[in-house]
Amino acid sequence: MGHLIRVFAAILLLLASCTNAKKEASSGYDFSEIMEKDTLRILTLNTSTSYFIYRDQPMGYHYDMVKDFCRQHNLVPEIIIAQNAAAMVDLLQAEKADMIAYPIPLQNRLKDSLIYCGLQQITHQVLVQRAEATDTLLSDVTQLIGKQVTVLNGSQYEQRMQNLNEELGGGIDIRTADKDTIILEDLIRMVSEGEIRYTVANNYLAKLNQTYYRNIDINLQVSFDQRSSWVVTKNRPVLADSLNRWFEQRNTQPTYSQITKRYFEETKRSAFYSPPTTMINLQTGQISPFDTYFKHYGDLFGIDWRLLTSMAYYESSFDPLAEAWTGAGGLMGLMPSTAETVGVSISHLFDPEQNIRGGTRYLKRLLDTFSSVKDPSERLKLALAAYNGGIGHVSDARALAQKYQADKNVWSGNVERYLQLKRLQLYYEDPVCQFGYFRSDETVNYVKNVMAQWQSYKEKTDDSAPRIKK
Repeated sequence: MGHLIRVFAAILLLLASCTNAKKEASSGYDFSEIMEKDTLRILTLNTSTSYFIYRDQPMGYHYDMVKDFCRQHNLVPEIIIAQNAAAMVDLLQAEKADMIAYPIPLQNRLKDSLIYCGLQQITHQVLVQRAEATDTLLSDVTQLIGKQVTVLNGSQYEQRMQNLNEELGGGIDIRTADKDTIILEDLIRMVSEGEIRYTVANNYLAKLNQTYYRNIDINLQVSFDQRSSWVVTKNRPVLADSLNRWFEQRNTQPTYSQITKRYFEETKRSAFYSPPTTMINLQTGQISPFDTYFKHYGDLFGIDWRLLTSMAYYESSFDPLAEAWTGAGGLMGLMPSTAETVGVSISHLFDPEQNIRGGTRYLKRLLDTFSSVKDPSERLKLALAAYNGGIGHVSDARALAQKYQADKNVWSGNVERYLQLKRLQLYYEDPVCQFGYFRSDETVNYVKNVMAQWQSYKEKTDDSAPRIKK
């Protein structure tokens, strides 16, 4: 019933949009009118390469790029999430938005109604294979004969492998995975872990995942190049021209390379990340050079100082100048926007004491947010998950747990499970969810690792770390 209601609502929205479209088209609604309204309506998809929420902050390659365009023209980006590429085009043509910030393949049938403009990409499909020292890499598609390739059922990748198999005269063992329970990122992880030998992915998605899994090779191209770009409707020629001029300027400047590097080159902490081993001074009970601060602010906010050191261990390996690809920085891995809400200015983000103070205050705030959870251990696990991945996704997972009759107040096997399911469209588009797609591997492992590290610290130290005098 809920699905039917959403479909009906979407139909009404489209009808209303069509009325607005006639008004806007007749009035010559283009870039000058957009500038007057100070808002650019942007259609995109909720994916790991385009737009997502992490640590309660909007992120994504295409989001960051179009945000740069908006910043240049003093516009506020209004993000509208569509279900798929076809729906985006329909909504754009119905004048529900001003542009699509997502790579739309160049197709002759769309050239009469759309203008391809702005950010341009050359995409193709690549073979994803593991590249450990004992692995033999394939360097030619003919070497796929006799090999097993796993692709998503009904996907463009399955179609390409079927076509390639015909071109080669057969011999590729094509296996399919259910796309309702597995996504492409799952298959890439399975290649990295040796569970399957090969899969196929878009080169941009493959490059992004290579920053998580450094033991995969993505150099073998298995399809022809396909040009794609952002699009606007034909009645927005000035907007199209502005986007083109922006891209011509930016693609040779540091901003473009910095955003590209952030998503497709910088190493991400994989689901199996483990920082360097830390040595505890058993005579003094010292864990880090910053124990006096951990102890002081632990006392101030009523949190075990060894828990705080455990968090810092996994956030920064005790490097006060550490900065993650997300922008989180300092010992406690604070996002700049979060830091400001707990009284730490961006200029002091990497100051050890202020960063620890801010991180401890933020953890206390999260613990208070989950005060209705009576079990202290479960309350802490939920708070740690929110600290690492964002309270919005944890709230979504709790709502899903409640909807599907799991326990929203228990982490393991309950909220944890539904947080992991938020990578699947069936779940992140559920009406109870507000924050969309989420890649949960790091957050799930963060909770497990911090809790284990905290226990280890408690066993090896006592509560006698030196205090700072205030």
